[in-house]
Amino acid sequence: MHKTVVINAVGLTPKLLARMPCLRRFAAAGRVAAIGHVLPAVTCTVQATYLTGTLPREHGIVGNGWYFRDTCEVRFWQQSDKLVQRPRVWDIARKHDPSFTCANLFWWYAMYSTCDVTITPRPMYPADGRKIPDLWTHPAWVRSWQQHILPQFPLFRFWGPGTSIESTRWIADAAVEVDARFNPTLTLIYLPHLDYGLQKFGPDDPRIDGEANELDNVICGLLDHFQKTAHARLIILSEYGVTPVSRPVHLNRVLRQHKLLTVRTELQRELLDAGASAAFAVADHQVAHVYVNDHSRLPEVRQVLCGTPGVADVLDRDAQRAVGLDHPRSGELIAVAEPDAWFTYYYWLDDDRAPDFARTVDIHRKPGYDPVELFFDPGLPAPKLKIAWTLLKRRLGFRSLLEVIPLDATLVRGSHGRAPVDPGVGPLLISSEPSLVPVDSLPATDVRDVILRHVFD
Repeated sequence: MHKTVVINAVGLTPKLLARMPCLRRFAAAGRVAAIGHVLPAVTCTVQATYLTGTLPREHGIVGNGWYFRDTCEVRFWQQSDKLVQRPRVWDIARKHDPSFTCANLFWWYAMYSTCDVTITPRPMYPADGRKIPDLWTHPAWVRSWQQHILPQFPLFRFWGPGTSIESTRWIADAAVEVDARFNPTLTLIYLPHLDYGLQKFGPDDPRIDGEANELDNVICGLLDHFQKTAHARLIILSEYGVTPVSRPVHLNRVLRQHKLLTVRTELQRELLDAGASAAFAVADHQVAHVYVNDHSRLPEVRQVLCGTPGVADVLDRDAQRAVGLDHPRSGELIAVAEPDAWFTYYYWLDDDRAPDFARTVDIHRKPGYDPVELFFDPGLPAPKLKIAWTLLKRRLGFRSLLEVIPLDATLVRGSHGRAPVDPGVGPLLISSEPSLVPVDSLPATDVRDVILRHVFD
């Protein structure tokens, strides 16, 4: 077996590669291949496709979240390995050679898998409303060991308006420490930094050069360790490219205006009542699963969606089958946005009636993905002072919401999920072993076998 490392540089594309000198030199010495599109091109779906070698119809990860029909709840960012319905690359490799070992640093659905070493974010949520940075690890003792050798994981630099290179650098440092301690055969490393700026500013903003340079420096350190010290084979890949957007599309508001979506009022705030709705959308970047509880209204829902500006396509079950997304977890219909549009989860018609979590960073309570969480509310004169004051009140025993997120979806400048119009902004794979990737492009389902070839050939 050959020691292999897979670095997931989220958002990396051929156009961005040109701005990253260290990574560009690595690519010039190896092989670069374009990776085919997966629908939806979002983190959880793409990672499951790469690691199982199958499409969503088989592995079941139809998005970053979906509607759980048995509990009538929308849940995003679940973490259990049991949700992935096909064996992943480490299960297959271990059958080939029982001495194979794998370390997973922050790739999704990490909890309770058969990986030998796992580190994944798992904040603590005490009853007083606090959110405390923490990790879930396997073996369990790795958590205390990791906390002893590294600073506390910077959760608030990992997601939210305070995101920065700090969280990506922490993951890279942890990967080096895990390698030194465990020497796994395969190491999976997730580096999210580029994703933040690309969604906030858009891929054409000049600030992206600085973001790309920061990530390039982190990857350069990993290459120094894993190539020169550990003598590993390396794969660097991305999940998707981010394209410029200027139009947020509020599908749930449209469905509500057509009396298809139902809300309930709690404490003068409106909550989506998914189980009582004839239809509602689970928005996930540029793709939305539309669940139609009242099948008699399916033609009406389709007509409404097709007539909504910003919607490029509406996939029924037959069309879903053609793209490998025909799974029971999928919506009866799937909306795909125009290239310059993306879907919000917003369902309220009056911002004063928005739920209390709407103005906070709350990835589990919101019934859809919310990239607006990357921004401080521009209407706040001193957002950091507000954060400090809120945290002080919590320390004094008062419950207080950290309301610093705006409700202005037009702030978002980059998105992904649909097939890119320009292949220069699609995902790619770079290998240190040109002979093991003898093609210029490959389907996403082949990534698993590329990894296995690096380990066993």
